[in-house]
Amino acid sequence: MKHRTKLSQEQQHAETHQSQQQAGREFASAEELLRFDAAQTSVPPKIAERLKQTIHEVAPPERPGWLKRMFRKKSS
Repeated sequence: MKHRTKLSQEQQHAETHQSQQQAGREFASAEELLRFDAAQTSVPPKIAERLKQTIHEVAPPERPGWLKRMFRKKSS
């Protein structure tokens, strides 16, 4: 009897889990949706290689203007 009860509980849990997956998933923000999607989607190797090349070709960003103004030497 206990074996049947345990089996039926497992089946019920599996059915509940499947129905939750089919019902969809709600996200609090668009960023959360994008993070979830990025984790589920793999990048094709050719695109990953091109992206790495592009990253190496782009010059590093300059320091922000406010930082330069804040720490520049003042002439007296």
